[in-house]
Amino acid sequence: MSLSARRVTLPAITPIVLQKRVIKVYSEDETSRALEVPSDITARDVCQLLILKNHYVDDNSWTLFEYLSHTGVERTIEDHELVIEVLSHWGMEEENKLYLRKNYAKYEFFKNPMYFFPEHMVSFTSETNSDRSPTQFLQMFLSSSTYPEIHGFLHAKEQGKKSWKKFYFFLRRSGLYFSTKGTSKEPRHLQFFSDFTTSNVYMSLAGKKKHGAPTAYGFCFKPNKAGGPRDLKMLCAEEEQSRMCWVTAIRLLKYGMQLYQNYMHPYQGRSGYSSQSISPMRSISENSLVAMDFSGQKSRVIDNPTEALSVAVEEGLAWRKKGCLRLGNHSSPTAPSQSSAVNMAIHWSQPWFHHRISRDEAQQLIIRQGPVDGVFLVRDSQSNPRTFVLTMSHGQKIKHFQIIPVEDDSETFHTLDEGHTRFTDLIQLVEFYQLNKGVLPCKLKHYCTRMAL
Repeated sequence: MSLSARRVTLPAITPIVLQKRVIKVYSEDETSRALEVPSDITARDVCQLLILKNHYVDDNSWTLFEYLSHTGVERTIEDHELVIEVLSHWGMEEENKLYLRKNYAKYEFFKNPMYFFPEHMVSFTSETNSDRSPTQFLQMFLSSSTYPEIHGFLHAKEQGKKSWKKFYFFLRRSGLYFSTKGTSKEPRHLQFFSDFTTSNVYMSLAGKKKHGAPTAYGFCFKPNKAGGPRDLKMLCAEEEQSRMCWVTAIRLLKYGMQLYQNYMHPYQGRSGYSSQSISPMRSISENSLVAMDFSGQKSRVIDNPTEALSVAVEEGLAWRKKGCLRLGNHSSPTAPSQSSAVNMAIHWSQPWFHHRISRDEAQQLIIRQGPVDGVFLVRDSQSNPRTFVLTMSHGQKIKHFQIIPVEDDSETFHTLDEGHTRFTDLIQLVEFYQLNKGVLPCKLKHYCTRMAL
């Protein structure tokens, strides 16, 4: 029996070509940048592209936001979400925007869950689980069939009306409910309010003005495929910590383990982008750079990243001191008043200094960038032209500390503690409190900035 060879023709494999689309991303100072991106690009990929293009420092807090102009609400686009899919839910007539900015609270609840979930707002389905630790509490959100229940009073806007009513709400895996009889959680008293499988939760930026909300701590549910104000289910909390608890719990229940994976592996998006795949945007010479130490007789490569960072910080401080001397040398060395003027003006170029913004604007800026402990900015005082104000977040509350000038031997110093600790300029003051708590409730950790794209 002979075998004859037979040619088999395989069907041609057509490569999948991803469609590209131009998107525009805004920064907080309203500058914008257009990007041509593929249809499978994730929010984290967009952030990474803009970080590389603008030479920002990537600390995993850069976040893409979706802002809906007609309703004045916005939300964090999760790192794994497809950006083009988000844009597909926008109406043609709507002037919605994508924003890039810092969000220090994005994954802070994984590090400090006790700040986000106050005890009086959390209960468990089983009485034996009432003494769980914050870590176990988060594990229940992510993987356990036994779930924590978030509960508390919220103001709810009546559908089609301008009035608001206060109800006791319960958040469960199946959705958000409110009680028709006080704080009762009996099934016959619970009424369904909204789910989060087909909706997203948004923060209200102007709830008082646009929707007549009783407080400034509003949030809402918006169905994915509807966009009008009538489709929003508006809610309002009494304080920022309460709002943050509700919104964070909804994010955890909606996305579960995916959020934890985003936190642990920030460069692995659904589209397959990674820091390595985007790196060709940089030059070959940049990819081969190493940290060098030239302080001794011979140069050496610094292998330890911690040591490299320390050396970079020291060189930065030395460069700043030399810069101060150069600025001072332009004026007469015998004129202390001119030297003081240089010290007073040197902070203008710092990213944490926001000049003449108001108290309310400062609070909103910190809330938008994440009111975690140590987020701060420095601004001019509106009540006293000669003083400055340090605005910072602690315990999810915004606090203001006046920086007072003091005169000593014709020199002007700045102080937060009535002259006990003095600084020749605001940069020295900020650097000191970044290392020392002093009279503040905590150290300064993250500065609010408005960077241009």
